[in-house]
Amino acid sequence: MNLVKSTGTFGFYTIISRLLGYLRDVLIAIFLGTSFLADVFFVAFRIPNTFRRLFAEGTFNAAFVPSYTSELVKNKSKSKKFANEIFNLLFLGLLFFILIIEIFMPAFVSLIAPGFVEDKKKIDLAIDLTRITFPFLMFVSLSSFFAAILNSHNKFAVASAAPIILNIVLITILFFGKYLNDNLIYFMSYGVSLAGFLQLIFLYKFVKKFYVVKLNFKFNINNKVKFFFKKLLPSIFSSGVTQINILVGTIIASFQASAVSYLYYADRIYQINLAIAGVAIGVVVLPQLSRHIFSSNKAKISKIQNKALELSMFLSLPASIALLIGSEEIISALFGYGSFSEEAVNNSSKALYYFGLGLPAFALIKVFSTFFFANHNTKTPFYISLISVILNICISVYYFKSIGFIIIPISTTISSWFNAIILLIYLKNYNLFEFNKTFLVRFLKIIFASIMMGIFFNYLISIFENQLLYGNNLKSFYLILSALLGLVFYLLISFLIKAFNYKDLQLKY
Repeated sequence: MNLVKSTGTFGFYTIISRLLGYLRDVLIAIFLGTSFLADVFFVAFRIPNTFRRLFAEGTFNAAFVPSYTSELVKNKSKSKKFANEIFNLLFLGLLFFILIIEIFMPAFVSLIAPGFVEDKKKIDLAIDLTRITFPFLMFVSLSSFFAAILNSHNKFAVASAAPIILNIVLITILFFGKYLNDNLIYFMSYGVSLAGFLQLIFLYKFVKKFYVVKLNFKFNINNKVKFFFKKLLPSIFSSGVTQINILVGTIIASFQASAVSYLYYADRIYQINLAIAGVAIGVVVLPQLSRHIFSSNKAKISKIQNKALELSMFLSLPASIALLIGSEEIISALFGYGSFSEEAVNNSSKALYYFGLGLPAFALIKVFSTFFFANHNTKTPFYISLISVILNICISVYYFKSIGFIIIPISTTISSWFNAIILLIYLKNYNLFEFNKTFLVRFLKIIFASIMMGIFFNYLISIFENQLLYGNNLKSFYLILSALLGLVFYLLISFLIKAFNYKDLQLKY
């Protein structure tokens, strides 16, 4: 496996999905802005979408891939039997869970958006929409199972392309937004669940080469299956801690008008980079790292870990600096149209600024957690993540009344840096990771290249200051131009000082 090329493949389709997601959110901003309807839809969408990120973006992989890969190395027929046992249990468990939540949806939504409870119209609409979107959870979870099998066989393209379907369906609906009026949010909610079903069918077409579903409810829950499910819940919590922190933020933000929307739009921006700098690298590294750990190849383990960390920093550090410098211009250029007011731009950009400070930490959590998961250890990152979430809640709740919604991205960033640092300390103490000289030298070069890019990007923002104003209809063009010039400048500096080596594209890991 070539780590850089595989990450590039995964990242390419992920970027396509995120760009379509951006187009989707621009259309939502135009039709809904940060209105009452936007807040309600984002809560209804946030719940299944958070589960999508928890399951689809590496979390299910974390528990399944090491176990499945171990069985695959031993015997293909055993690996298929193991996969089928997991699928059947997962299918029944999800079906039961969906039915229970659908029945008790009023109580569930009240927990997720307690700030809506006092407004009957708002809470009733949120309950209706969440009932419609919630089946998406089952479809996307089963899709993640198929994606994990494909990833185990180093087939990353199809799994990373599948989320594109959701964005295509929602964009298609939004193009008719002018005619649908207030019914738009209902059509979008039905679109979410339809997209989940289509994604499941799409992935199954490709996974049939490696695995065919055989429904069988006469369960044989052996030790291997028990071991997998013991790992699954901790891995969901630890690998998805950033998404859990965002969900916690949504719950708290529901007490302030439009705050859910401000956080949603800011979240959409930094997630584009995190999808590659953290998620893609974690997903791509896990199968090969699990194989080398199984065969006790220490040289390969160290090489993969350091290269994964290097690549993560190479992608996340310059993005973090760019978000800190141009957060207001970025939000304005990407979303500042139609119903999305200057006040909404200002508030969303503040949230983006503080999320930007945490971006490298979000990526590090994904990468460091993968190192534990490859060693079948999900408990350690689980306990660290639990403390991190408690820290996030305490800071958010304590300061929310005095500071407002902006404390949510601040507390998310603080708790995420705490999480990343403690994960690293534990990795060192468990002798599961060691920095090599190549990484340390490259890391210093990456910091230098990122700072130089930041200076250049700030210069471009000042040159195009008038063109990036809220009222300028061509502001998105000038932002994209500035971003592309900044990227080219960063890559050029990195190449000249050898922060990135072209030969890495040809190396096998």
